[in-house]
Amino acid sequence: MSHSPSHIEAHPATVVKAHSRFSDYVTLTKPRLNFLVLFTTAAAYSLGAPPTATLLDFVHTLVGTFLVAGGAAALNQVWERATDRLMRRTQQRPMADRRMSVAEGAGFGLTLTMLGAAELAYFVNPLSAAVALFTTVSYVLFYTPLKLRTSLSTLAGALPGALPAVIGWAAATNTLSIEAWVLFGIVFMWQMPHFLAISWMYRDEYARAGMPLLPVIEPDGRSTGRQAVLYTAVLIPISMLPTGVGLATAWYLVGAITLGAILMLMSLEFSAKRDLPTARRLFFGSILYLPILWALLVFDHRAR
Repeated sequence: MSHSPSHIEAHPATVVKAHSRFSDYVTLTKPRLNFLVLFTTAAAYSLGAPPTATLLDFVHTLVGTFLVAGGAAALNQVWERATDRLMRRTQQRPMADRRMSVAEGAGFGLTLTMLGAAELAYFVNPLSAAVALFTTVSYVLFYTPLKLRTSLSTLAGALPGALPAVIGWAAATNTLSIEAWVLFGIVFMWQMPHFLAISWMYRDEYARAGMPLLPVIEPDGRSTGRQAVLYTAVLIPISMLPTGVGLATAWYLVGAITLGAILMLMSLEFSAKRDLPTARRLFFGSILYLPILWALLVFDHRAR
């Protein structure tokens, strides 16, 4: 049987439309942001994994966590579609640009969340699935609405932001032991200078969107700078705790102190100058800090 070209070749416009729709769904999952989520989950899993753990267990943990995190990101964008339209860096997101309906975005987010939780519950353990679901609930229903109400929303957001470390540990050990909370504490405190740098860099856009972040309500930036230094100062001793709970040796301790000192110098510089270059340095420095710290910790733990 012969076929005409129209039957075997997709129309270019159809291909472009399908590709753009696929890209929109990918955008809803915030893949760049969730790279650090997966890195953190992977590190925590590696630290807790028993000798009987398999590569398949690890893969199921990462896939389940990615699905839940992607679902939470999509639901967040559904909720924030109106404020996203007011900020230049977010106004092209699918929900903000109205390329996708609320029903589509919400359905996609809920589907990913449920699939991820089911994967964790069935293939890993119910505890990791419960932590993952709590992460989504706290992110979407607690942190997201607070962003329009108080500058303390940053602290609220640090809670779900740090829970991937707990998911990884729970997946590996089926417990929520002290080690899980040490890892949680590192990520929780790391987020603060990281987010303060972001909020300073984009303070004009946050103000336009009506988000009362610290640099918006105190435009001179002194409080923002002081808090960046304060949280970094608290992060340094918390980052040393893995040695205290037996996850690492003194070699890791040296690395953690060194990384903390570098981040502190960036925080102090930002606090003193409060300009865009120093905020960017702190932002990018913090992005490098976390994966390097995790790499040091996992390498040290495995090398013992």
